Amino acid sequence: MKRIKVIFFAVLFLFGINAAFADDQLLKPFVLASKGAGDMTAKIDATKAALTANGFAIAGTYSPYPSAMILIVTNDELKKNAAESEHGGFGAAQRIAVTKVKNEIQVSYTNPVYMANVYRMKNDLKDIASKLQTALGKLEEFGAKGMTASDAHKYHYMFSMPYFDEPLVLAEYPSYDEALAAVETGLASGKEGVSKVFLVNIPGKQETLFGVSMTGKPGKAKVATDAAPGVFEQF
Repeated sequence: MKRIKVIFFAVLFLFGINAAFADDQLLKPFVLASKGAGDMTAKIDATKAALTANGFAIAGTYSPYPSAMILIVTNDELKKNAAESEHGGFGAAQRIAVTKVKNEIQVSYTNPVYMANVYRMKNDLKDIASKLQTALGKLEEFGAKGMTASDAHKYHYMFSMPYFDEPLVLAEYPSYDEALAAVETGLASGKEGVSKVFLVNIPGKQETLFGVSMTGKPGKAKVATDAAPGVFEQF
């Protein structure tokens, strides 16, 4: 009987390569869309409205602390591209943050082009980047010094840790449905402060992306019972 594996990629922000990029182009993980005075609740509502108006569906929300809200979005283009790439489930969603820093409200989002390299995806996601820029704006990219595509392709966080294409198998199940149910049950239990933020099913594949929050005590938090069938992502 074919068994379904539950796998975990140990390093969340890894780097791949896409032939469309010039080797001297530096890639950074985040985009600062806007910043300025405003009301936090109003800015969150306006950000949601702008995203949906530009074809994104909000898959989930998460507030890691009172002055920050994370919006997770997806659309058919992201899911289609994920389905065409090995381990592509990681790229099926993008994250947008609305954060209050002193008296300033900042809106930022994960850089789709960077993430296309991160997860070694078939498409460079430039169209997604353009849509997010139209919806939210773009002031600058940030979050790292930047890496060329060739350096990104060879990226290794540290000695003895796995590369992106070397997932760790946490559990196996006789079927995808059983694996999915086990993960749902584990996350619903709230063990060790771990709970589900969202899930995105990858079309045409038995693969699901889970986003989870981890609010347990430092050094104690771990995946609730199991990871996810296919892939999962931590917030």
